[in-house]
Amino acid sequence: MTPIDLNADLGEGFGRWRLTDDEQLLSVVTSANVACGFHAGDASTMRRVCELAAGRGVRIGAQVSYRDLAGFGRRAMDVPSDELAAEVAYQIGALEVFARAAGAHVAYVKPHGALYNRVVHDEEQAGAVVQGVLLAGAALPVLGLPGSRVLDAAGRAGLPVVTEAFADRAYTEEGTLVPRGRDGAVITEPGAVVERSVRLARSGVVTSLSGRDIAVRARSLCLHGDTPGAVDLARRVRARLEESGVPVEAFV
Repeated sequence: MTPIDLNADLGEGFGRWRLTDDEQLLSVVTSANVACGFHAGDASTMRRVCELAAGRGVRIGAQVSYRDLAGFGRRAMDVPSDELAAEVAYQIGALEVFARAAGAHVAYVKPHGALYNRVVHDEEQAGAVVQGVLLAGAALPVLGLPGSRVLDAAGRAGLPVVTEAFADRAYTEEGTLVPRGRDGAVITEPGAVVERSVRLARSGVVTSLSGRDIAVRARSLCLHGDTPGAVDLARRVRARLEESGVPVEAFV
């Protein structure tokens, strides 16, 4: 059985405000997508999450985003390629400082929100993200949706690529995520999320919003940390995967 990585978006607070239960989620996941200050997060938060992750042996990933604190990185933006590449590199570099201070390093890169969805189809923006990773000076793996332009661009640039699936998000028949504004875009019933996780990990199949089974081969499974009951749900998912004979291991 191929191992599955469990990743979660962490450090998504700002100042005194905290959105995710980072400490508890880090006891479950194997990879932490740490917000780098553009859609959420700040210097103190990044430092704290890196220290917690390093102490638990959880891999640290740079969750890069459009510069959009007010919109939590979920608003569509048109950013020139050179500017986007520089901002991606900037975010990776900022997180690397705190990862190294904690005795670890940034192990991979994952786009967030609107940027994540944009680089599924947009060749130019996808290329800019990859250029940003290269500008940061490390051959970091890029985590993204199977078949996305950003993974194609990363592969052409010689970067490792890692495919990702979402147990709590609805899929279209084309294998992309249903936009959050549509009814049914987020799966909220815990039992359904758990069973979808096991099916994705064991069979590489998920049922689309229209009811059709589609192939989604993924090495990593995202568990959103900002949903109600996120910690309990993450624990249930991991326990059910292990009970089903699926090894849970980081991809790097």
